[in-house]
Amino acid sequence: MNLIDAKFLQSAQSLNDSPPPSMAEVAFLGRSNVGKSSILNSLTKQKGLAKSSSTPGKTQLINYFEIKFKTNDEQTPYVYARFVDLPGFGYAKVAKSLKASWNRNLTNYLEERPNLQVFVHLIDSRHPELEIDKNVDEFVKHIKRGDQIIINAFTKIDKLNSSELSKLKRDYPDGIFVSNLKKKGIIDLQNKITEHLFGN
Repeated sequence: MNLIDAKFLQSAQSLNDSPPPSMAEVAFLGRSNVGKSSILNSLTKQKGLAKSSSTPGKTQLINYFEIKFKTNDEQTPYVYARFVDLPGFGYAKVAKSLKASWNRNLTNYLEERPNLQVFVHLIDSRHPELEIDKNVDEFVKHIKRGDQIIINAFTKIDKLNSSELSKLKRDYPDGIFVSNLKKKGIIDLQNKITEHLFGN
């Protein structure tokens, strides 16, 4: 199955102004500066689809993208899903009142979105044991429904030496290991997503 098209759909501040839950969604979450926008752009093969910011925590909206896949089935040649770029957590220099509502909207989306099928938790491969990532992992495991999966994708593996990468793979045997720079692991990540959404 190939990802053949992607387009920006809309931004939303909360569930109230989000698009209707009419197709399966894949949420990308990670702390600020983990490389979320770069991974989304690599997956969709569109350099400027997800905008990255040099200011960590600047993206405070939930951004929806419509994704089109080509199948090998003549009866259903195309299938669709949404990728959802969530605000980065940590590092954000924003007012406390804004941060509180932002965190609440993020939590509401993760807990209450009925069509959310896949959580992609992006983790910086150089810092896999950060408390903030452990907390996010525990939270997602706590709220996860039976029809949902969590994918731990470790970014920036090109910055590790071979022994560091081997250790990471031993420590996280179910992880996906990604280098946006070297385009490693992108297809593995896509395949894991489509396998859960469409069974192939």
